[in-house]
Amino acid sequence: AVMYAEKKAQQELQSELHLEAAPEVDIHGFPFLTQVLDKRLQRVDVTVPHVPADRISLAKVQAGAQDIRLTGDLPSDISGAVIGRLNGEITLSFDDMNRELAASQVKFSRRSDNTVGAEGKLTIAGQELRVSAEARLRLVGDRGLSTDVGGMSLDMPGIATYRPGRDRGLTLHRETAELISRDTARAKALLAVPAVVKRLGVPDEDVQLALHNEEKLHELVGTPRFAEQLTHVNLVDVVVDHPWLLSKIGIDPKLIAGVLAMRPPELSDRLSFSFTLPKQAQDLHLRAVRVEKNGIVATASGTGLAIGKGK
Repeated sequence: AVMYAEKKAQQELQSELHLEAAPEVDIHGFPFLTQVLDKRLQRVDVTVPHVPADRISLAKVQAGAQDIRLTGDLPSDISGAVIGRLNGEITLSFDDMNRELAASQVKFSRRSDNTVGAEGKLTIAGQELRVSAEARLRLVGDRGLSTDVGGMSLDMPGIATYRPGRDRGLTLHRETAELISRDTARAKALLAVPAVVKRLGVPDEDVQLALHNEEKLHELVGTPRFAEQLTHVNLVDVVVDHPWLLSKIGIDPKLIAGVLAMRPPELSDRLSFSFTLPKQAQDLHLRAVRVEKNGIVATASGTGLAIGKGK
């Protein structure tokens, strides 16, 4: 009798929620027939795998229902039910997100209780860059989950790092800074731009001496301190105003132009995700969301939920 009732419940839920596969239903309590005759079940657990939700799939929707009032011509016909209390968890796995959102080019992982990290690859101007970002979770009312993507950076290995957004910046890697400091032509090209000199904090008289005297130039740029200072200089506006500088210091202008052309919304769209509870579950409400090791878990609850003809 229990197995028959579970099967009927699976079929009813699959039809009610328009699921591709029947959910798993487990009816608790003993004796079962006594509960049916009383028209009440103590507890029923339901698990639904892989539910489509916007751009992603919910890996698992798991719920525990208590105090279920049965409707219909019992015990021969159970047409529906009204659930007194329901508590559940909705799981989005990182494996599914990796596959569905980024085609394996970006990997999602936990960074904090409410933040998901994204690390991966992006090809610009024929070169492979490393992309990094954070997606902060937030509930949209009590029916939906969304993300705010920020903290983005595009890393050009051995060259520079670009951070788009309001406080955008382009900073050289240590390897590039040291290469410039050891090469006379590159160092002169860099020091010939007043905006760079100002950001380095080098006195103008020292720069002028260095530009006309190689010994003074080596004294100025040949120290580890100079290379370190250079890695902290934001060059984003400098290269826009002086595009010729990139070639002079040994960086591919097409690569930097492609990177600077990337807008935060374009990157955010690749990494953002959301879902909303289906209208069929209108009495179910999201209560909280947290990030765990293998994915995102949202908790939901509801009272007086009707299914089948119990509505």
